[in-house]
Amino acid sequence: MSKQKLELTWIGKEKRPKLEARILLEDAEKSYYAKRRVTDKDIFDNRLIFGDNLLALKALEQEFSGKVKCVFIDPPYNTGSAFTHYDDGLEHSIWLGLMRDRLEIIRRLLSDDGSLWITIDDNEAHYLKVLCDEVFGRGNFVANSIWQKNFAPKSSARHLSVSHDHILIFAKDSSRWERNLQPRSGMQDSRYKNPDNDPRGGWISDQLTARNPYSKGLYAVLCPSGRLIEGPPKGRYWAVSEEKFWELNKDNRIWWGKDGNNMPRLKRFLSDVQEGVVPQTIWFHDEVGHTQDAKKEVLPYASNVDEVFATPKPERLIRRVLEIATNPNDLILDSFAGSGTTGAVAHKMGRRWIMVELGEHCHTHIIPRLKKIIDDEDKGGISQAVNWQGGGGFRYYRLAPTLIVNDRWGNPVINPAYNAAQLAEALAKLEGFVYAPSETRWWRHGHSSERDFIYVTTQTLSAEQLQALSDEVGADQSLLICCAAFRGVTAAQASERWPNLTLKKIPKMVLARCEWGHDDYSLNVANLPMAEPSPPAGSAPLAALSPLAGEGRKAGRSAPTPDLFGDAGEEA
Repeated sequence: MSKQKLELTWIGKEKRPKLEARILLEDAEKSYYAKRRVTDKDIFDNRLIFGDNLLALKALEQEFSGKVKCVFIDPPYNTGSAFTHYDDGLEHSIWLGLMRDRLEIIRRLLSDDGSLWITIDDNEAHYLKVLCDEVFGRGNFVANSIWQKNFAPKSSARHLSVSHDHILIFAKDSSRWERNLQPRSGMQDSRYKNPDNDPRGGWISDQLTARNPYSKGLYAVLCPSGRLIEGPPKGRYWAVSEEKFWELNKDNRIWWGKDGNNMPRLKRFLSDVQEGVVPQTIWFHDEVGHTQDAKKEVLPYASNVDEVFATPKPERLIRRVLEIATNPNDLILDSFAGSGTTGAVAHKMGRRWIMVELGEHCHTHIIPRLKKIIDDEDKGGISQAVNWQGGGGFRYYRLAPTLIVNDRWGNPVINPAYNAAQLAEALAKLEGFVYAPSETRWWRHGHSSERDFIYVTTQTLSAEQLQALSDEVGADQSLLICCAAFRGVTAAQASERWPNLTLKKIPKMVLARCEWGHDDYSLNVANLPMAEPSPPAGSAPLAALSPLAGEGRKAGRSAPTPDLFGDAGEEA
């Protein structure tokens, strides 16, 4: 019987958005840093991104693929009730599509030894598990941890009072992912006593028998009291050979009881046990907090109680995740930032972080919370437990507007909100180049390798200008030229004449690539067309900022007429 791959199916599964890989624009007025360095380990380059989280994930993909150690997300639960800050209650199929599109990018962002942690309730947990099996591979499923989010039963519950949420854990590659041990608690250490004043310190006794058959595990032992024990209890075997048993006894590692007459047990010393304990899959509220704890932590950043998030996560819960999944300076991502708890905890624990949030609470809740943490004015959550003393900072970004809009005649054109530098960065990103303008070579706007470069201009280039570019680039390098148009030569002639140049016409080169003008994928539906925005105050026109214009004058040639959307010349 042949094995068939089982997949989750839903209406519209075959529909996949053609996402626009947008650039990120920093707003320095909203970025925030500590006034002084507290320690040498302070981290300042964290990122808070305002915008649709699917577009933001796509925007991060080029720079951060394979670099994120841990992703924690707390997506809308699809409960059928509208949350204050989310369009929750999506129809089941749309919710699955929404999650699938995000999970696929998240997997690419994760490092090979990274992991994904998702909090979810019973309504979608089991469908989400199968969906993650499909995206990550069933063999990369780690565990389903249970978090006790409520500790008191609800008398209003129609059937059963729900006390838990699920935390689904997947590794990018389970063969490479390693969990950290959890710190030992004082209660765990208090079990170790020293009734015989052993100089090696406290110990606990552990049984020396097992049910597994062992050929050398049947023999009699003589207690110090003189009592003969014919062998282990019926159906069990000594866990060690007779020779090993008496070696342990000689080393005072066998406990016979206070009177030396009991069934022998093995002494396990606290000094011999591993530094931590293996994480378990049931997380009780007294260990990691509950929903009410989380609301108290968010309350200082809300103007009234009604504004507190319906399902925030306590800082101790996120701390547990990061203790298991990360180490200091690892990169953490939360694309459903909500009240900002992931970034808050990661910051206090010395991890780098990226958070994405579209709601206005990004400004009313998250930024004030982070500022207090940086200024050491936040004494709640895990602050005392990790001895937090402030420091560090973050950079605030917003997603750039869509690159392509329609003019008043319905023709697709470059969004006039883009200046020359932003256009160059956007096209470099769409073409798979790293945007890195050279200070010495005006035509190097970015690179894909040490010898492959990109140049973006809004002008129409002549054959003479292309020849000058080809000469400067040289035969051992290559240059992608994105321009409004070119004249005096056909595309075929250009390819043959200048093999080190590749010509593409703006904006035709990218028109079919993406769904332009979509700013919100939260409901997986197309928004109304965007109004054509005005250029930002103080931004220079695209053609005026083009380096090629100056180069033309230096060479004694007249600069070509800007014709970004015209048909002059041959198309690339």
